[in-house]
Amino acid sequence: MCGIVGYIGNQSASDIIVKGLERLEYRGYDSAGIALMNGALDIKKGKGKVQALKNKLKASPAKGSTGIGHTRWATHGAPNDVNSHPHISESGDIALVHNGIIENYNSLKKELQNKGRTFHTDTDTEVIVQLIEEIYENGEEVSFEKAVRLALKQVVGTYGLAILHVDEPDRIIVARKGSPLLLGIGDGEMFIASDASPIVGYTKKVVYLDDGEMAIVTKDGYEVKTIEDVSLTKKVHELALSLDEIEKSGYPHFMLKEIFEQPRAIADCLRGRLDVKNHSVQLGGLTDVLDQLVNADRLVIAACGTSWHAGLVGEYLFEHLAKLPVEVEYASEFRYREPLIDENDVMLVISQSGETADTLAALRTAKERGALALGVCNVVGSTIARDTDAGVYTHAGPEIGVASTKAFTTQVSVLAMMAILLGQKRNTIEEEYAARLIEELNRIPDKVEQILDRSESVKEMAELFTYAPNFLYLGRTYNFPVALEGALKLKEISYIHAEGYPAAEMKHGPIALIDAMMPVVVIAATDHTNDKMISNIEEVKARKGRIIGITGEDNEEVINLSEFSCPIPETEDCLSPLLTSIPLQLLSYYIAVNRGCDVDQPRNLAKSVTVE
Repeated sequence: MCGIVGYIGNQSASDIIVKGLERLEYRGYDSAGIALMNGALDIKKGKGKVQALKNKLKASPAKGSTGIGHTRWATHGAPNDVNSHPHISESGDIALVHNGIIENYNSLKKELQNKGRTFHTDTDTEVIVQLIEEIYENGEEVSFEKAVRLALKQVVGTYGLAILHVDEPDRIIVARKGSPLLLGIGDGEMFIASDASPIVGYTKKVVYLDDGEMAIVTKDGYEVKTIEDVSLTKKVHELALSLDEIEKSGYPHFMLKEIFEQPRAIADCLRGRLDVKNHSVQLGGLTDVLDQLVNADRLVIAACGTSWHAGLVGEYLFEHLAKLPVEVEYASEFRYREPLIDENDVMLVISQSGETADTLAALRTAKERGALALGVCNVVGSTIARDTDAGVYTHAGPEIGVASTKAFTTQVSVLAMMAILLGQKRNTIEEEYAARLIEELNRIPDKVEQILDRSESVKEMAELFTYAPNFLYLGRTYNFPVALEGALKLKEISYIHAEGYPAAEMKHGPIALIDAMMPVVVIAATDHTNDKMISNIEEVKARKGRIIGITGEDNEEVINLSEFSCPIPETEDCLSPLLTSIPLQLLSYYIAVNRGCDVDQPRNLAKSVTVE
């Protein structure tokens, strides 16, 4: 949440920073701003998206070759011109942008007010910039760098920071605790960003800051230290990201592009890992810990949002194929109770960005208790990738749309491979069945392509339900999590209230909602629950509910009972979420477009939730 971009070099900082903020806007779009060093600080900011900032800069250009910028997702203080970043100190000599939450800002604010400092915003961020100036102006022989370090020692919470001071126009100070920040290394120039997307067009060389680290950045290089002033040597990483991957490529929205990228994304996820000829799975990221995983007493999966739904599918997969007990936890709740987890357990955390704050907190709690920590994430070099003992990348490619699509299907693909591998190693799966699953998993990208080829039928159906006030999604076994995910997608981007339920639970309350105005999406894979699902459909139809059937193309009974249907290619039951989720993504997308919603940047949401 929130995006930070910084530049120091010889080019126009404004152009580079604004372009970078546009690429980071999926992290927050309540307001945007920029501070440039040009003798004094030149600040332009205000409520609205980055385009509003561009309009201000067009009317009143800001010059300078050193600067910082920010696009905001509001936590403390309403989205408005005053609360937008950058924030400045009372003297106007220090400008600062911040991603995170300062938990003790109230007590610090009162202390600073008692010392005579005046505050002008409702944000927690202003406390940091005022505190740094208080220490810098009133400490004995305190350098600006030291003032930043001393201030951060008093701060409780999370932060990614980029800071300018007019006394030091050739430096930017950055710091990180709990919020991602990286440095891009150019030729006579340096870049600062929350993730790699703003800098990929300028350099492939990056340094990832870890928690408790800060950097002093000049156009000629950088120095990384701990908050305790201990110098560090950091590894330089090479980005694999390309500019093409973060452009819309002719699609009207990133979300639609990412839906249609799923055949390629799943294929990339499977590539080099499925040995179809020898009916085996190789996951190199788990090689060193495979014995521990095989002998684990229990697997605990922690995630948030769409990743949590993927984790629920994983629970079915691991228990069915590997006969391993699994618990799926909301990462946001895990650390706030007394979880019973120890060295005999394995914690598996799932996150598209690898930076989800609640998921990281759950991971650290599990590690403190001695559990083996594994990660499934998409972003190379992310915090989860670095802090886990081992893990598997999804290789989905950048996902810019706030509503996750290819993240879900690639996460489920990874979990399916892990479950098959573990089942083979634990001797809990017959080799014939394992071979059949591997062969079928290899066919999934082509089957997703077949569904996407019929997207026009979903688009036409969406027109009929664009203004439905509510939706109900029903599924059983592997497709109960898909029902939850389908409902989430609709809520996220169309703002229609929707709920997902296990189909049999409908009779325990939700059936009271069903009438002729209630579309009911039934995800009915052709499995051992099909007869039960048909009974559930009959119950809905008896109450005049309108059935949208997502089912196998050979499942004539469900198709005939449905008012509208989206047939999918037949597949193994446990792999069906990889197919049944696709029509639900399309349905949500087309309904949201029909309603005039901002599909890629839905209200109140941000892509990477880096605050608790």
